[in-house]
Amino acid sequence: MKKDSPQHPDHSEHLKRLNRVRGQLDGVQKMIEERRYCPDIVFQIRAAAKALQAVENEIMKTHVHGCVKTAIKSRDEKEVAKKIDEIMNLVSK
Repeated sequence: MKKDSPQHPDHSEHLKRLNRVRGQLDGVQKMIEERRYCPDIVFQIRAAAKALQAVENEIMKTHVHGCVKTAIKSRDEKEVAKKIDEIMNLVSK
């Protein structure tokens, strides 16, 4: 890491959940290969999507409570504006 690089939060706590999502997606692939019943496949896809959304929400929460809060405390208007733009870009997509 460069000396002037910002320290980013540790999101490694989410790896277990992401591995579970990966397993769910592997299961969906297997269900498709086995030509399983359509609603069962959709149910598994939705479960994986919800689990992934939960990880996204936690990472966003960390960003707001950490990175954005730090920018606001710094009173650096450019940095605050940058963080607000980041959030707006994330929520608008």
